[in-house]
Amino acid sequence: MNIGDVARSTGLPAKTIRYYEDIDLVTPARASNGYREYVEQDVHRLSFIQRARSLGFSIDECRLLLSLYNDKQRASSDVKSLALAKIDEIDRKIEELGSLRSTLKTLADHCHGNSRPDCPILEEMAKGVS
Repeated sequence: MNIGDVARSTGLPAKTIRYYEDIDLVTPARASNGYREYVEQDVHRLSFIQRARSLGFSIDECRLLLSLYNDKQRASSDVKSLALAKIDEIDRKIEELGSLRSTLKTLADHCHGNSRPDCPILEEMAKGVS
């Protein structure tokens, strides 16, 4: 299977697939002409990575998840602890985004939004800037 077929099958851009090869997440065989030759296992691996990335896992975390997936002696608690750590990280980001939203909303509420040049949003952003 060539990279175009894999891209269509996984929904990943060819550039991303080549990047994953560059960082050793996937290692397709090479034909005598130098072209990549993907097998179904490569497609499965790339789909796994894509799903893990869509759930917020980093490349290094994907690497760890792949090693756990391939380790039939693993404990499911190892995988669960990674998932729970990711949930904690997501919760922290949600809290941070809520705080950012609240601050920006307050600034926007204090802006008259008229044709005058004074703007409390910009004034607040400029505080502490030299």
